[in-house]
Amino acid sequence: MVNSHPIVSVVIPTLNRPRLVVRAVRSALAQTLDAIEVIIVVDGPDEATVQALRQIDDDRVRTKPLPLHVGLGEARNAGVGEARSRWVAFLDDDDEWFPRKLEVQLQTAQQSVYRHPIVSCRLIVRSEIGDVVWPRRGPRPDESMSEYLFCRTKVFSGEGMIGANTIFATKELLLTAPFRGELQRHEDLDWLLRASTLDGVGVQFVPMREPLVIWHREETHNSISRRTDWRYSLAWINNIKHLITPRAYASFLLTWLSANAVREGDWKAFLPLLRDAFQYGRPSSLDVGLYFGIWLIPQRIRSRIRISFQRCDR
Repeated sequence: MVNSHPIVSVVIPTLNRPRLVVRAVRSALAQTLDAIEVIIVVDGPDEATVQALRQIDDDRVRTKPLPLHVGLGEARNAGVGEARSRWVAFLDDDDEWFPRKLEVQLQTAQQSVYRHPIVSCRLIVRSEIGDVVWPRRGPRPDESMSEYLFCRTKVFSGEGMIGANTIFATKELLLTAPFRGELQRHEDLDWLLRASTLDGVGVQFVPMREPLVIWHREETHNSISRRTDWRYSLAWINNIKHLITPRAYASFLLTWLSANAVREGDWKAFLPLLRDAFQYGRPSSLDVGLYFGIWLIPQRIRSRIRISFQRCDR
């Protein structure tokens, strides 16, 4: 019999990755919080995944196959619509949770002063080079969400971050401010920037510093977060510029987009990104220094230096 009173609904969108999604589902079922339901949204025709999920013998699991591919944002919305709990947490099909993740987030949410808290936590970013723990800090009081997510006060990335796999929120909030289904990327950032402006909403981190999520970024994974398109990202941030401070806008162009342009080998982006950052934003001296470093120092060398320094900073 299916658990009739789950406390948390876990939403996992997936498509064509049966082995990985089974691993993700098992990490959700291994939570110390037992009163949960796990809703796997199969985003389009994918019989191999449906069959693999049928092998999981747990009445807390529900599979929702969609007749057509709708994309990550709409797949998450479909899972939220199926949720029977007040609280909803998201897990991508190629990532994992540590066992206490939901228990700790639920405790934090229930003690929150906000009517609709968005509770996050630290995570392990796992790649071929090694593991690092992000973010290094949570949002400061009265800090805008755009500046927390995009601006740096130190050289290396990972200072501010809220990954989709760490988001824990109320179903009511997710219905009021759903993910934008038309987006091809940045769905989680877009949602955070919009949802954090609503009345009764506050973003907070769990009190423990130990990471509760493993975010897999190995090159073998064909994930959206590994694919880049700096022109699409520029159009996206220009479309929501009313939610972005000038400082955050400049930092996004000079760090995020420049790194993507370099990764794509688009050297013609150098001058337009620099020009737009100064024309429409307010770059810091650190942003400008990072910009030239991104273009001049090979990515793999930058990654190894970052890993070494952030291991020492944990």
